[in-house]
Amino acid sequence: MDIFPDFGAVGGAGDLRAIVGALLMYVLIFAVLAILVCAATWALSSSSGNYHSAIRSRAGLFVAVGAAVLAGAGVAWMNFLIGVGQQL
Repeated sequence: MDIFPDFGAVGGAGDLRAIVGALLMYVLIFAVLAILVCAATWALSSSSGNYHSAIRSRAGLFVAVGAAVLAGAGVAWMNFLIGVGQQL
């Protein structure tokens, strides 16, 4: 007996997947833009001797990388859980 989530039972499940996919795309695009901006700011601040700004931009870089990793890992984790749920 296979037990798995019935995504068809919820009205608008296809719309929900499309919305989540679009939000994930926006998160990844903004994370990459933040990585580029923070990395450039960190490089310019460090080279000009503005260490306070360099520390702030380095923290922003780490937050942006963390957001991109969490967004990507969330998809992989959900696919793993759905795969395990289908095998139970």
